[in-house]
Amino acid sequence: MARPGRRPGQTETRERILAAARKQFGERGYTGATIRSIAAEAEVNPALLHHFFGSKDQVFVEALQLPINPDIVVGVLTGGPREQAGERMVRLFLSLFASEQARQPVLAILRSATQNEQAARMMRGFLERVMLARVSEALGISTLRVSGMAGQIMGLMLLRYVVCAEPIASASEDEIVAMVAPVLQQYIDAPA
Repeated sequence: MARPGRRPGQTETRERILAAARKQFGERGYTGATIRSIAAEAEVNPALLHHFFGSKDQVFVEALQLPINPDIVVGVLTGGPREQAGERMVRLFLSLFASEQARQPVLAILRSATQNEQAARMMRGFLERVMLARVSEALGISTLRVSGMAGQIMGLMLLRYVVCAEPIASASEDEIVAMVAPVLQQYIDAPA
C-alpha cells in the first residue's frame, strides 16, 4: 500500500515512477495502464504522478522518451493559417526526427509494434485515444482523416529513417515538405 505524501528524493521518485510506467504500459498497453496502477507499482501516491507529469499522456511520453508531445502537435497544427497546417505538420515531424537521439525511442516502438502485440497495443492506445482524437478535435475533421495523415507521416519516417530508402533518405527538408505537405493538406481540406 502506498503511503500518503511524497517519497524522499524528487529525482529518485520520478525515476521510480517512470520505471513503473514503462512496466505497466508494457504489460497492459496504454489503455490498460492507469495512474493508480502505475502509482501502486512505484509505491507512491497517485497524486505524485499528477505533480510530476500532469497527465497519463505525459507519463507515457516521458516513460517511453517520446519526442512527440500531443499538446505541441495540436499547437503547431492550429498555430497558423489552416491552409498551411499540412506544411507545419511535415516540418514538425522532420524536426522531431532530425536528431538520431530524438528519433530512436519512436523508431524502437515502431519496430516493436510490428513484431510484438504488446507493443502494438501500447502504440495503438496512445495513437487512438490521445494523438488522433486531439488532432481530430482541433482541426474539426474525422479521426479517419487524421489516421490517414498519421499513416503518411509514419510511412515517411519508416522509409527515411528505418529503411533508409533513397532518394527519400537523403532528400532535403524542403523537398520532403513540397512532396508530402499537399497530401496532408488534402486530408484537412477535403469536404466531409
